[in-house]
This record gives sequence, structure tokens and C-alpha cells, in this order.
Amino acid sequence: MKTVLVTGACGLIGQHLCSGLLKKGYAVIAVDKEEGIYNQGKLNYTFMEASPTDKDKLAEIFEQNEIEVFIHAACTVDNDLGPIITDNEMKQSAQCDKFIYRYAMTENVKKVILLSTDQVYEFPKTREPIREDGDLKPTSNYAVMKHASEKALVSEMSHHKDVMVCIARYSPVYTLNFTDNLVAKITDPKDGTKFVYGKGQYGFQLCCVHNLVDFLLCFVMHADDMSYAGVYNVSDKLLTTASDIIAFMREHHRLGAVVQKTPGGALSKIKGIFGGGKDEKTNYRYLDLAKLEYNNMLDNTKAAKLTSFRWDIHNTK
Repeated sequence: MKTVLVTGACGLIGQHLCSGLLKKGYAVIAVDKEEGIYNQGKLNYTFMEASPTDKDKLAEIFEQNEIEVFIHAACTVDNDLGPIITDNEMKQSAQCDKFIYRYAMTENVKKVILLSTDQVYEFPKTREPIREDGDLKPTSNYAVMKHASEKALVSEMSHHKDVMVCIARYSPVYTLNFTDNLVAKITDPKDGTKFVYGKGQYGFQLCCVHNLVDFLLCFVMHADDMSYAGVYNVSDKLLTTASDIIAFMREHHRLGAVVQKTPGGALSKIKGIFGGGKDEKTNYRYLDLAKLEYNNMLDNTKAAKLTSFRWDIHNTK
């Protein structure tokens, strides 16, 4: 039985990922700051309490276990860190990443997977899909933190070319019950009101957690040679429109009043009016109103060779 080590294992993404690995017959060592109940007591599931900066504990885990795959899902925000990423958390993440990658590479781990973010890209002012070789421009604290983690992994990987590395750049996630990233897309950052322009037919690139987990499971199980190594965009097949989000929230949750606004020609006219400043830099979910008209999509063709991306806002669980 192959063993997979997952950091951030009790967060929203981590708990679903660990569950999927167990169902596929893997032994899972789950590392997090505190234990969650989602996988508690399951066969072949071992929880180890450790913070991302607990170097001694992490070293002990690598040394005392024969780990085949290492999945670094710590510091993926959402319900782990919350929407605000501080300078101190960025510093701690950088210290942890360099250490843990070096240890993983020297302990005969065969695959290393990093969960990153599509926020590292410079989103173009066109509707051209964003590919893995697209321009990078991380501006928020979260994106800068993840980009630094990517660079630390690539740097360490250069000394261990026999280790298969995957960097998964995924869009903001959601499930049936985790809706913070959905609601953020219809929330005016200036006053916190829920709003929609026109009929809400503009869209956002999001990622159902189950699509992300399906991709990660497929990479663990089926990526069998070095041609699979590299960067992957991971997202839903189609954009999720503002009207989709409103309908979903009203069907499954409480939403309250939604103000209908008229864009008045081009949404770009509002650019600069609601400059985010510090909020935009630190808040992972900050909605840049100037980008609503772009309808940017990730090109996930590469990842689609491994999985079908069958989940969306209409069938998520």
C-alpha cells in the first residue's frame, strides 16, 4: 500500500482529498495544526498534529515513514487561513516551503504536488484563455505567497530531476455548503451589498472542490512518467455567471436582497473608482469591479487529459 503525505489535510480541500485517497486504496498521513472530524477513525488514515513551521515534527514524519507522494495543500486559505493573508503568514509560509521541499526530495518521495492559485497570472484585458505559459503578475499577498512557493519548489526540483513535480494552479473553490468564494463575486467591496449588473450574464472562473480532487487523484494514480510533470490549470469547464450564483444561493442558502445595477455602457468606466488599496492586496476574495467585463477563462486542456471536470455549480455536492 502506497503512502501519501498531505499537509493542510483538515482544511476544506485537504479533507476531501484525503477521503478520496483512502477510497482509492492509499494510506494517508494527514498533517495539520488541529485535527478535523471528516476522516477521523477511517482505516489507513493517520493524523499528525503539526503547524507548517514545525520543522522537527515534519522531519520526523518524513524520516519515520516511507512516503511515495507528498501533496502540499497547506496555506490554501479558504477555511484554513481565512480571506486575509498577512505579511507574517507570507513569511512563515516561505520558511516552511523551502525546508519541506528539501526534506521531501532527500527522502525518496516519487511525486510532489503543490496546490497553488490562478491568481499568480496577469489576467489579460481580452477573452483569450489563460494558458500555463501565460504572463505572471502576482499582486495580492496570497498570490505572492503561492508564487514564492512555486519558485522554491522549482529551485529544489532542479537538484532532483527524478522526482515528478506538479504545480496545480486552481481557481477559487466552492462546494454545496462552502460558498464564500461564490458570494464574494456578487459583493460590492465598497459597501458590502450584494449586487448584479443587468441580468448577470458575465462570468467568473471558479473550481468545484470535487473537480480539483478528481484531478489530484488522477495525477497520483495515472501520471506514470516525467512527461506529466509541470504546471496545470485546474478549474470548472465553463464560467459561472453572476446569475448562476444568485440562483444557487437562493435555492440552497439564504442570500437576502440583491441590488440590480446598470453598467451604463462599459463596465470598464468604473475602473479606479473603487480602488482596493490594502484590502485588494490582503483580501483573497476581493472583487475587482473593473474586471467584471473580461470573462477570463483558464485553459485547462492539459489537465483535462487526466480528468473530465464533471462538476459545476449545478451538480456540486
